Amino acid sequence: MTDVPIIDLHCHTAGIGAGDSGCFVSPPLQRSWKYRIYLRAFGVTEAELLREGDGLILHRLSRTLAASRRVRAAVVLAMDGVTDERGELDRAQTEIYIPNEFIAAEVRRYPNLLFGASINPHRGDALERLERAHADGAVLVKWLPSIQHIDPADRRIIPFYRRLRELGLPLLTHTGEESSFTRSRDELGDPERLRCPLQEGVTVIAAHAASNGRNGGEPNHERFLRLCAQFPTLYADISALTQVNRLGHLSRLLKHRELHGRLLYGTDMPLLTTGITSPWFHACCLPPRTLARILAEKNPWDRDVLLKEALGVPADIFGNTARLLRPLLQGEAQTKQNEARIGS
Repeated sequence: MTDVPIIDLHCHTAGIGAGDSGCFVSPPLQRSWKYRIYLRAFGVTEAELLREGDGLILHRLSRTLAASRRVRAAVVLAMDGVTDERGELDRAQTEIYIPNEFIAAEVRRYPNLLFGASINPHRGDALERLERAHADGAVLVKWLPSIQHIDPADRRIIPFYRRLRELGLPLLTHTGEESSFTRSRDELGDPERLRCPLQEGVTVIAAHAASNGRNGGEPNHERFLRLCAQFPTLYADISALTQVNRLGHLSRLLKHRELHGRLLYGTDMPLLTTGITSPWFHACCLPPRTLARILAEKNPWDRDVLLKEALGVPADIFGNTARLLRPLLQGEAQTKQNEARIGS
């Protein structure tokens, strides 16, 4: 075990607009079978959200996390939408929308939740939104390019990258294929498209380490590794790497010991509780007693840590997120409450 607190870098929430949250889910996604699974994974019903507001999901996330013996805090991610030619939100093209203002306000209520902002750089006021998010305590900016229709290689957004670098905010961006929504532009998850922000000196975190899909005639993971060799500011999170559709990817990544200092702990919550992640999927490579001990753990964060430890994740990797985020949490724009979250 590491003495550095464990922070989950990659935790999702959702909302249907209840309680004037400003959130919404597109009609096609609401009609999808995935919608009910996600509600169940968050431990809420639509009726409860309508009655108590979308903040209920964050309340239950915080409560479950507080019961964890291993994980201290989690970064809860906002989700900006697609923009139109005027640089405004295009509701018709947006599958899910979770405003920064909603997340920033909600996480202030919970000492174990941190604010992960999301800003489409094609917004007409993207730089102003970035400044506001930073002032509100954001510890990173999250993109899902294949859903938000963001091309990270688009040189028109270099001013956004330069301000990210100046503010010291990391960019957490999905790499590889995306299958959680009803449609996606998977070419935008090509790791090679991250070359532009890396050249601008941005700290980039490749969500899921580009562990699936192909671009340019080669696996995305190989394209990610090539960039890692060239750019020391390229990190990756290990969220979702124990899912049934990514079996073997975690062990493959861990063989690159030179990257261990750049691998960050994350869960991709609530996917931990949807059924696509289970210790049973790894039964062939775990001793029976170890498997039984992991299965007996009811807290999803503690079960995830136990599973990843059993699969060979070294103790130091679990502390990397706290080490990366510590300067932001101790900055002048942050509160003493934030500092306490990671144990200053």
